[in-house]
Amino acid sequence: MFIGHYAAAFAAKRASPHTSLGTLFLAAQFIDLLWPVLLLVGWEHLRIDPGNTAITPIDFTDYPYSHSLAAVLLWSVLAAGIFYALRRSRRGALVVGLLVASHWLLDLVVHGPDLPLSMGGEARVGLGLWNSVAGTLVVEIGLFLTGIVFYLATTRMKDKIGVYGFWGLVLVLFGIYLANLVGPTPPDPSAIAIAGNASWLFVLWGYWIDRHRESSLPPRQTGLGRSATGAEV
Repeated sequence: MFIGHYAAAFAAKRASPHTSLGTLFLAAQFIDLLWPVLLLVGWEHLRIDPGNTAITPIDFTDYPYSHSLAAVLLWSVLAAGIFYALRRSRRGALVVGLLVASHWLLDLVVHGPDLPLSMGGEARVGLGLWNSVAGTLVVEIGLFLTGIVFYLATTRMKDKIGVYGFWGLVLVLFGIYLANLVGPTPPDPSAIAIAGNASWLFVLWGYWIDRHRESSLPPRQTGLGRSATGAEV
């Protein structure tokens, strides 16, 4: 799951119009932003196993602190709490917390039985959609398109950057998704971890785009009792 997580962030803009797209990206991808760091320091592990699934050659052998259900729930509560402390927005905090949790739920659909339920137990789950190329493409591209529709229905451009910057992001995300499907097998876990850290660029891109777009929803739909003319951090 890659663009599906970004789809959740795009769609969440409608639920919390004053929360920046960058923050929504950060929440939706937080688990995969944490994971490469833990790989590099040796706290979590993977192995390259071509043919492991029809989609990815990665065998996720050990990632309890980033991807176990127990850890993700803790990260969700922590993220929501930090957001509320900074912005005093209950709606925004709820959306941020749910986005962090949504990462595990979306991974549950595509991963094989490798997602831990606890940080120390052996129980693992996964529905295995990655065993079907067609099924994965239909679900993930469908989610991505739906998220884009929600975002465009919620925001409007303030200037040309709000148009070209947005569609440039969409094309880059989709291009990376396709490249991952047909590209060569990664040489080693370190290469995957280093590439994974590049996702921070999309968080920054999200903040940049949101400065050039504004909410198109009527004030009564923002839940904040004022005109939707800006974005929260």
